[in-house]
Amino acid sequence: MAGNSKRRGAIRKEGTKKGPTVGSGGVRRRGLEGRGATPPARMRPGHPAAKRAVKQTRQARKPGKPTDETETVLGRNPVLECLRADAPATALFVALGAEADERLTESVTLAADRGIPILEVPRHDLDRMSANGLHQGIALQVPPYGYAHPEDLLATATRDVEPALVVALDNISDPRNLGAVIRSVAAFGGHGVLIPQRRSASVTAVAWRTSAGAAARVPVARATNLNRTLGQWSAAGLSVVGLAADGDTVLDELDASGPLVVVVGSEGKGLSRLVRQSCDTVVSIPMAGPTESLNASVAAGVVLAEIARQRRR
Repeated sequence: MAGNSKRRGAIRKEGTKKGPTVGSGGVRRRGLEGRGATPPARMRPGHPAAKRAVKQTRQARKPGKPTDETETVLGRNPVLECLRADAPATALFVALGAEADERLTESVTLAADRGIPILEVPRHDLDRMSANGLHQGIALQVPPYGYAHPEDLLATATRDVEPALVVALDNISDPRNLGAVIRSVAAFGGHGVLIPQRRSASVTAVAWRTSAGAAARVPVARATNLNRTLGQWSAAGLSVVGLAADGDTVLDELDASGPLVVVVGSEGKGLSRLVRQSCDTVVSIPMAGPTESLNASVAAGVVLAEIARQRRR
């Protein structure tokens, strides 16, 4: 039996003890040596900065999670228009189980022909991309928009056979209005859009969606100083036309045969004082009824349609 076993267990031999008998084996000497430079906080295990770096890395690796440097176009019509216009894109996201129609099929075909990666993701990933969930089961990830220089936009407009037609936006803050203006410029033969570098809406995913792909065809330039840029364009031979409800010239009396820059004021405030002084003419749109003013993008579309009508004659 186990209790009657005469077999001896593990015992220590006589004359021995734990650990080294002489010296420390160099442990203390090595402990006095330098350890090198202190690593950055993000590389120290357990440091709050290291935890934040790990969290950011994990979030960046999540599928369908857009980064700060990319924009995502949502909706079947906007995505299809962007692909038809050869807009730059880095990935096409399609929700699992999305109902296929002609727009979805053509979008996938165009993306495959261009070599754009096509990823099937759960629907909740697309819900996370959009604030309101209006993605219709498809999303297109595009790189940051490449803005043109005002001088390059002016050179492109003046080289065309048709008279130059550019729309300048004076501190438009809603990207949906910016996208709608870009779409109107493309529809009525304009050469581009000019926006201020600060205090203005930029070409974001919302503007891409509203423009329905027109942002890929119409150049958008950023001016450091809008008032100075308008003065330079006026000296180059372009007529600067501002839009205001109290303009001294009615739209019907506008002569649109020459090169024009149409300036649209911001929502609510309209044209700023300095920009209004830079305008050669301030035009108002005649309206029937008690309506005081139009939306900025609607007003721009009305004026562009009138200019296109006059130039067709």
